[in-house]
Amino acid sequence: MPLILETIVTTASADGALHLVPFGLIRDGEDWWVAPFRPSPTIANLEAVPYFAAAAPADARVIAGCVTGRRDWETVPCRAIPVPRLRCAYGHMELQVVEVRDDPVRPRFRGRVVHDEAHRPFLGHNRGASAVLEAAILSTRLHMLEPATVLAELRHHRIAVAKTAGPAEREAWNWIAAKVAAALPEAAAASLAVEDA
Repeated sequence: MPLILETIVTTASADGALHLVPFGLIRDGEDWWVAPFRPSPTIANLEAVPYFAAAAPADARVIAGCVTGRRDWETVPCRAIPVPRLRCAYGHMELQVVEVRDDPVRPRFRGRVVHDEAHRPFLGHNRGASAVLEAAILSTRLHMLEPATVLAELRHHRIAVAKTAGPAEREAWNWIAAKVAAALPEAAAASLAVEDA
């Protein structure tokens, strides 16, 4: 199985409109594939402007925000491509699309790194932040998974948030818990939210 790196991908439309979305980039040697499902603004953007930035977010709220409709995160210009990157990042890569594999369901775009850069020190993992990432991914698969499976996994991940998360991770978690509760009647009474520490 290939390495998959969870990032925030930024693409731009021909008129400069930005789209930020969490994406698991698939490693292929020195290159990285992005494989969005149709329909997707990312596909249209990459066809119009064949570049993307991939950032490691330094705030768990970015990933949770993007999957719950909160996409207005600050960006800054990249050095080598005409697409900006997430400002709040440990580091980022700038990639140029060098190959497209069309598919009626999930086309793939091979990105080649033209620049990468670190922005702040990474001092350690937080289990709460990792739980937020897993919950964010689950929240995008509500139409694919059994509600009982989703709730069981979220209850398990909630333990890490309750025990180890800071205020940002707790806020991010609660955004996702609210999304799931609104989508699944079974989740409304599941008490997935966490209180402030």
